[in-house]
Amino acid sequence: MRNIAELTVLLRERVALPDHFKLVTEEFREGWNFVLSGDAHWLDKKIRRCGWHFIRIAEGSLKSGVGPLPQEAIANALKLALRCVSGRFNAAEVGLIELKAYPWFVLATVRVYPYQIQKSAILSMSDEPVWMPPPGRVVTTDKRGSKILATL
Repeated sequence: MRNIAELTVLLRERVALPDHFKLVTEEFREGWNFVLSGDAHWLDKKIRRCGWHFIRIAEGSLKSGVGPLPQEAIANALKLALRCVSGRFNAAEVGLIELKAYPWFVLATVRVYPYQIQKSAILSMSDEPVWMPPPGRVVTTDKRGSKILATL
């Protein structure tokens, strides 16, 4: 396994990329692959040159893992942090790595930031269409908790 460092980028196995855009990747775990070609800054430049967008989503997830060696502890923490990345997002960046060595193991703390690689500059809030009531109407609940459409 490769050394995992800050700014390392991972992609989901079946991520859609611009036509003729080739990346060298290496399998990690649970449907994620390392991008071996470069870091997050490099990937952002390459994707934007193709007219696509590399969008950082929000706060990352912070997880810890243990192992007998630093890289094994980092890999275990990274695996846990990637499990917190929503299935809607197709990329992630390792933003922070902290190590603490103990006599018989190493504790690693890793922060992972989710990203979305997509053609559109607009990030949809959900894969499901958003339904809004027509103007002058609201959705409310009755005494039993059932949703009803009411006219103002």
